[in-house]
Amino acid sequence: MKLRFLGKNSTPGDSPTLYATDRDSYIVQGWKVYANDLLTRLDVPAGHTAVEVPPELFEHLVNDGLTSGKIKRFEAPIMLVTDQETCVLQGPAMTDAEALSQMRMPDYETCVEVPKSSIMALLEENSGPDH
Repeated sequence: MKLRFLGKNSTPGDSPTLYATDRDSYIVQGWKVYANDLLTRLDVPAGHTAVEVPPELFEHLVNDGLTSGKIKRFEAPIMLVTDQETCVLQGPAMTDAEALSQMRMPDYETCVEVPKSSIMALLEENSGPDH
């Protein structure tokens, strides 16, 4: 899998990062979810993991040709929003050696692969049920 860097939200020691892939998906790199209060609210199936990122990370979607990266709907793959207003995303744990070799990831971070269509849906207004 080939990655294309879209952007990063960095502070010293932290580096949530967003990549586009060559297989119609995004890689979301963020902080591993360790907090028990968060883990008890998630149902993470085998082979999947959860990452925590600031919602501003998705503003880098403009580097993939989108007009906006503002999250308007908080639904899967975003599983919850924390008290610190960060997003917890869940998805397949990244195991692709080629992709991992293109990333710089500290031990306290991990990443998930998310279909582009799932991320695009988060950018759309929720129109609600038809009346």
